Amino acid sequence: MIFKDQLNRSVDINYPPRRIISLVPSQTELLFDLGLNAEIIGITKFCVHPEAKVKALARVGGTKNLEVDFIRSLKPDLIIGNKEENEKQQIETLMRDFPVWMSDVSNLEEAMDCIAAIGAMVDRTPEAAYMNHLINAGFRDLQTLALQHGIDKKVAYLIWRNPYLFAGKDTFIDHVLSVNGLRNVVKDLRYPELTLAKLELLQPDIVFLSSEPYPFDERHLEEIRLALPATKIMLVDGEMFSWHGSRLIKAVQYHFQLQKEL
Repeated sequence: MIFKDQLNRSVDINYPPRRIISLVPSQTELLFDLGLNAEIIGITKFCVHPEAKVKALARVGGTKNLEVDFIRSLKPDLIIGNKEENEKQQIETLMRDFPVWMSDVSNLEEAMDCIAAIGAMVDRTPEAAYMNHLINAGFRDLQTLALQHGIDKKVAYLIWRNPYLFAGKDTFIDHVLSVNGLRNVVKDLRYPELTLAKLELLQPDIVFLSSEPYPFDERHLEEIRLALPATKIMLVDGEMFSWHGSRLIKAVQYHFQLQKEL
């Protein structure tokens, strides 16, 4: 059976797939939340949810450093990856031997398209449709509340340290910020590097320090605060801003609370 992925490729799979490898943490969680269990045979070392179920699974390396030969030995009938998270060369190598379905998500509409497509591919269309109903309703409410409360803040979203990397335009994070009435001061595309001196010139009201991919914590608050004394510095849960699967359902409540704090 042929399915189109988000790179507009036709992927021919044995439907429904029985031996799935997921190369993306958010999509691993999605597969489990859609009701799959025994079908998932391999995941990356960064796939941490749902904690009880991922513990026993084979690890096929990191998202950008896959163990290709080990993946071959598992004989998957479907591999699910992501354009941003996985390395193109490794994915192309796997495509020569296996059906590889790729996501490419930079906004909520594409996230819901991804959920619907994966749901169809693994024979879980009703479950995926219900997830998307909850996500769509929740984020519409968030957008409405942000407008009602007059939230209009300039923000920068920090994802890495040494060097400092930020979420810029054409990213899923940027779209989630905008739904909450937050204007990203970083206008460059994707994940540009900026010094704190340059960031200060952009005059953000708030700087978010994400918990992933770099694990920012309390120690780093003071470091940023010294460089931007007039700016509010906050730690945020990176999964709630960047995971584009079923975690979006939990993200709605998280962003309701965040809006209250703002």
